[in-house]
Amino acid sequence: MSAVPCFSEEQIEALARLLGECGTGSDISRTLDNCGLVDKSGQSTKWRRLEWVFLESQRQYQCANHVLNFIRSFLIPVRFTGQSDVFEMHRQELNVILAFSGIEYGSDGDFRQREVAKTLDEAERRVKTIQAKFRGRRIHPEVLKYCRTELLQDNYFHAVFEATKGLAQRIRDMSGIQADGAALVDRAFSIDRPLLVINSLRTETEKSEHKGFAMLLKGCFGAARNPLAHEPKILWEGEDDAADYLSLISLLHRKLDDCVPTGLGDTK
Repeated sequence: MSAVPCFSEEQIEALARLLGECGTGSDISRTLDNCGLVDKSGQSTKWRRLEWVFLESQRQYQCANHVLNFIRSFLIPVRFTGQSDVFEMHRQELNVILAFSGIEYGSDGDFRQREVAKTLDEAERRVKTIQAKFRGRRIHPEVLKYCRTELLQDNYFHAVFEATKGLAQRIRDMSGIQADGAALVDRAFSIDRPLLVINSLRTETEKSEHKGFAMLLKGCFGAARNPLAHEPKILWEGEDDAADYLSLISLLHRKLDDCVPTGLGDTK
């Protein structure tokens, strides 16, 4: 990246406060060392250490590149393996601050140029988090894997469509069955020769639970994906419907997290 203009003191403080909450003091020290940044602040508070280092690096190099390099190294996606929702929350909060300099930190860990935001409302609208859109509902990472782009563009219609397609793909990946919709569920979650089970199927109660989960899957495909494939987009209810459907799909993914392959049946 070419030389990036220095951040304002207000931006530096905001960045320092945010990043100070994203790791331990040891994490910060290690990343500073890796980036060749020296902490001579004499401070013990994490954000004040970062504020001093960031301001000093900008004074010394007359650009913000070393600050961005620290961010890229400190908020590296691999640090948040298994915590993609936490990474996304930090990334979006970071982007509210960076928006005033026309910079965006992508989910791939790279910076990109964007149009400079002129107001706080504009910056927050641009990068409002997925969780905020859905009133704090916890969205499963497998849902976001398939429809994050659509959600950030407020494209709820196609977000739900892609999320349901992703649900089917996960069942195919787990079972090895190359089918779709109800046929996929019937073959993967058969009672007689299931390829995937959510419990031991030893009691009638467990068998009923297994059957009920299969019915939920088929109901999701029938109620969400199939109508979306045929309805005009103008008839879609938008964010409210998306929140409910994505909550359902998240529940189904959480159940799939606990599914166990049996090795039985025909996967042709």
